[in-house]
Amino acid sequence: MQLTIGGDLSINRLGYGAMHLTGPGMWGDPIDPEGAIRLLRRAVDLGINFIDTADSYGPGNNEQIIRRALHPYPDDLVICTKGGMLRSGPKDWIHSEDRPPYIVPLGRPEYLRQQVELSLRNLGLECIRVYQLHSIDPAVPLADQIGELARLQEQGKIRHIGLSGQPGVTIDELTRARAVADIVAVENLFNIADRTDEDTLRHAERHNIAFIPWFPLGHGGLVGSDSVLAPIAADYGATPSQLALAWLLHHSPATVLIPGTTSITHLEENARAADLRLSDADMAAITAAVDRVKPAIWRPER
Repeated sequence: MQLTIGGDLSINRLGYGAMHLTGPGMWGDPIDPEGAIRLLRRAVDLGINFIDTADSYGPGNNEQIIRRALHPYPDDLVICTKGGMLRSGPKDWIHSEDRPPYIVPLGRPEYLRQQVELSLRNLGLECIRVYQLHSIDPAVPLADQIGELARLQEQGKIRHIGLSGQPGVTIDELTRARAVADIVAVENLFNIADRTDEDTLRHAERHNIAFIPWFPLGHGGLVGSDSVLAPIAADYGATPSQLALAWLLHHSPATVLIPGTTSITHLEENARAADLRLSDADMAAITAAVDRVKPAIWRPER
């Protein structure tokens, strides 16, 4: 259950997504800053050494609470942050029937450089170990976006470069990005109920690129007593969230999971998913059971 990113960063594949350690709508400071600090410290105590964040979570507040909780950082801790996405307020990422969420990338090189500098300051770092382009800007050549990150890498401000997408990065985009710089991680929407980007996952696996599924619990739809996984999970002595995470860990050796929570109880529960062992027959049976139910999924539009 370990993976080496970029040839030199060894991590446990069950990490933590810190996005929800901000205010409502992922805007501003967390409602309970001291609780957020306790949770982050407990994550490290549990052996979690990969934390995913972004400059747009807050904006900036999420990186700042990570610094308050964990700086000076343990030597093995990898903080992965992202830049290149705009924010307009606490309601801009809300998914509703009458309006899509506000997902607006900005990949101008000068903006990306500014955001890297802000993340370095917010996190208290001289070099960000993994920095991802948060969303590809169609108005800016991808070579220019990745090229600026490569220049920052040459200057020692970024160690490794990754690529994220809403809902995901295509194989073509990943290939074009890799023509400019070494891409060590790709972050796409992916879970047992929504395997649309299976081809990208397998492509990443073949090229030793870490695949980071966001919405690993299906935007919350795979957890709870009414989850499609509830009756299956009971057979394994697990919770639905544990089964969903264990399925992802077993689905590919390239996956790095970043489930998010504001509850230490749920954090500890999620961490135990790494102890769940599934055979090939288990995996096939779980997948078939979910496919029979066809649970509702939601994906942002490109």
